[in-house]
Amino acid sequence: MTSTPIHTLNDGSTIPALGLGTYPMDDTEAERAVRGALESGYRLVDSAVNYGNETGVGRGVKSSGVPREQVVVTTKLPGRHHGYEETLASFEESRRRLGLEYVDLYLIHWPLPRVDKYLDSWRAMIKLRGDGLVRSIGVSNFTPAHIERLEEETGVLPAINQIELHPFFPQEELRAYHTKKGIVTESWSPLGRGTTLLDDPALGEIARAHGVTPAQVVLRWHTQLGALPIAKSGSPERQRQNLDVYGFELTADEMAAVADRPHRRVGGDPEEHEEF
Repeated sequence: MTSTPIHTLNDGSTIPALGLGTYPMDDTEAERAVRGALESGYRLVDSAVNYGNETGVGRGVKSSGVPREQVVVTTKLPGRHHGYEETLASFEESRRRLGLEYVDLYLIHWPLPRVDKYLDSWRAMIKLRGDGLVRSIGVSNFTPAHIERLEEETGVLPAINQIELHPFFPQEELRAYHTKKGIVTESWSPLGRGTTLLDDPALGEIARAHGVTPAQVVLRWHTQLGALPIAKSGSPERQRQNLDVYGFELTADEMAAVADRPHRRVGGDPEEHEEF
């Protein structure tokens, strides 16, 4: 298995180019999955308050035997805790559940523009980073307009925007904006959960040509786009397969074929979706 490359973030930190997702695992499943994934070579784990599994994720990190400084742990601020003081308090609860002295990557889970407190939360996250409690700060499901407001008001750009990204929804314009601003694109639902994507005959043909699985083809598509996919799996064998996508390369025609399908979301629209 080829080692996982890394991205350098706009704050100078580094992050593996592929990670383990944990939604919708509970604490017990998350602990087992995270421990196994880290033993298999993963070094990036994604969680959130609203996943309800921070305790399990933290236990998995500790029980894996991998040195803490080698693991990038992500968690996210829920909508119900938007606001300056609320964010500081919510972070302390996340840190307690994770059982960690610091969090590597802290994201605002959804912008909730109607509530209009994400800027206050961003200011709190800047403080947390300044205090050394968070290594990198970012957002999830933010549009360019939301990000522009953060930059205009604070002078601080997110290191990462974690967005819905998969072959049904390739997000060309948003990815181009991220590139221009030096923001890493992180992909949630990279395999198009709830769709028939992995049963697609065209993907199957590409997979057979390279001697890999359709999921490996899609994850390789993400990495060749320059995106960072977060793929959920509790299966040790599938975890290993998902991480093993650096031993082959898709041609330009294959890259185009992966996303040659009607484009649609499987999740919420950031301008309207509210998740508290």
